[in-house]
Amino acid sequence: MPVRAFLSTVLLLVTPFSPVTQPVTEPVTEKVAVVTASAETPALYDDEAGGNANGDDPAIWVHPTRPDSSVVITTAKEGGLYVYSLSGAQLQHLPAPPPPGPGHEPGRLNNVDLVPGFRLSTGVRADLAVASDRGRDQLRVYAVDPVAAAAGRPPLTDVTDPSAPFVFHTTQEEVDAARTAYGLAADGADIVVSRRHRTTLGLLRLVAAPGGRVTYRNVRTLDLPAAFPLPDGATWTPCAEPGELPQVEGMVVDRARGVLYAAQEDVGIWRLRADLTGRPVLMDKVREYGRQDTYDPATEECAPGPDRGFGGRHLSADAEGLTIFEDGRDGYLLASSQGDDTFSVYDRGDGRHLARFRVAPGRRADGAEVSDGSAVTSAPLGAAYPAGLLVVHDGAETPGDGDREATGFKLVDWRAVAGATGLR
Repeated sequence: MPVRAFLSTVLLLVTPFSPVTQPVTEPVTEKVAVVTASAETPALYDDEAGGNANGDDPAIWVHPTRPDSSVVITTAKEGGLYVYSLSGAQLQHLPAPPPPGPGHEPGRLNNVDLVPGFRLSTGVRADLAVASDRGRDQLRVYAVDPVAAAAGRPPLTDVTDPSAPFVFHTTQEEVDAARTAYGLAADGADIVVSRRHRTTLGLLRLVAAPGGRVTYRNVRTLDLPAAFPLPDGATWTPCAEPGELPQVEGMVVDRARGVLYAAQEDVGIWRLRADLTGRPVLMDKVREYGRQDTYDPATEECAPGPDRGFGGRHLSADAEGLTIFEDGRDGYLLASSQGDDTFSVYDRGDGRHLARFRVAPGRRADGAEVSDGSAVTSAPLGAAYPAGLLVVHDGAETPGDGDREATGFKLVDWRAVAGATGLR
């Protein structure tokens, strides 16, 4: 693998740092609205019999001429990628890459996003699904075939260049230490990737490679803070296992505005330039912000400390999946509040918090709990989803199968969300 060469690096000190924050705006209502899903995907099982498939993050690919043939693409870590129809039926499964050699880590596909109209070296333009491979510290790239999708056939083909570089490392031994590519968000051919157990974000740019393959080059990195000054003069460091820093996973780019939203799990939601320049703004905090928990090596958990009242009101750690409902220049940012199984909605323009909702058990599907990733589109997707679709990860699929860890994804009609919350 070639050695990475970042063109430039933007560094925010991980010593006490004064984040730019916005005043907390009162929500329209403290009520948590309730919606139910219209469909769900089959359960994935994180064991040998289930292919170690652990669902995490979805993306919605909208068919350019047959919107009712659009598909949902999801990651399942070591289980690879799964593709589903709008009814939740499985169309395709692509395994994660195997280990590059004995004793090395296998692929673990973590987050996925879409790149429309990328020009391949063959001259053909193709929509791409790009996934972060946290097992092998790489990006995996897949071309979407609209003809296959319209026919209900497997639509994805792996077009990753075999010589694609590591994202954050230079040697396989470093990769095996697991501080690797984690969250991912696409902004055209620019891809923002977060680093597991670190505060680092990296900007990469997709590059056409020979034979219709796709590789990428590293552009720059940015480190978010790991410690925070509090109003009482103390410095707060979020609790974590020794050697770990507060990581980012959920991310989304508002492409019309050139803005990246990044969810630092134990801290809150940052807003910053999508090119990783300028100064990030902490637009909302988790409720646990400023609470000095203590790591207990016996339980390998953080024991809660006293609440000093510095946290936010709308998110319970972890702050997770982010997605944007685009309605022209208007719309909403949606965030998964994993700690209380809810989703928060923010105004896309000024960041005001507008509503909270949960996906509850219903007639067609069970609810969504401990949700990681989410994806939403305002595009009309046929008779089933004429006003758009929200897809959310369910971290506790029910009914289960004994003690097997089960996950899945819920498909929610946007009309249900808008009706329950009073949004458009």
